[in-house]
Amino acid sequence: MLESIWNDDDFQFWDADRNNALREDILKNLARFPMTDDERAADIGLPEGCRIREGAKVISADNLQCGKHVWIGENAIVDASGGLEIGDHTTIASSVFVWSHTSVMSSLMGQNTPGNSWIRRAATKIGSNTFIGGPSVINPGITIGKRCIVMPMSVVTEDVPDNTMVGGAPAVAKRTIDDAWLERERLKLAGNSG
Repeated sequence: MLESIWNDDDFQFWDADRNNALREDILKNLARFPMTDDERAADIGLPEGCRIREGAKVISADNLQCGKHVWIGENAIVDASGGLEIGDHTTIASSVFVWSHTSVMSSLMGQNTPGNSWIRRAATKIGSNTFIGGPSVINPGITIGKRCIVMPMSVVTEDVPDNTMVGGAPAVAKRTIDDAWLERERLKLAGNSG
């Protein structure tokens, strides 16, 4: 029965090239599951010190410009299909979704088919020394600056300037991250270490 579906010329959604590419990607992701975090990152070509937890998915890794010592948590989806830059020492926590494309208009226009003209791709950028708490969503085309915090459960729909903590849905600025605030936070951690 399946064979008749796979060979049916009237089956409109069959795209052998696309399905073969997707199948290859699926198999590569499955093969990465037993790897360590650093082996997984190295396997997709990320630089020194990067780590990817099991269950995380990087879409279009060839469009990802990634800095050193980046950590991508469990079940995160990192979409580089429209271009994605991630700076050094940045954390993409568990279950974070970073998007560089959207197909909202495809659905609204009744054309939710692969490769349709309503898919929008826009480069997304995340600066160095930034923490994206999970589960959060970063919309396509967003720029998040350096030394930022995106609080857990946030939806980032507008650019975030350097040294800013944002939170909420949609995310709004909560505070400036300055040297005095960082020192207070460091002292809190130092007090808990002994």
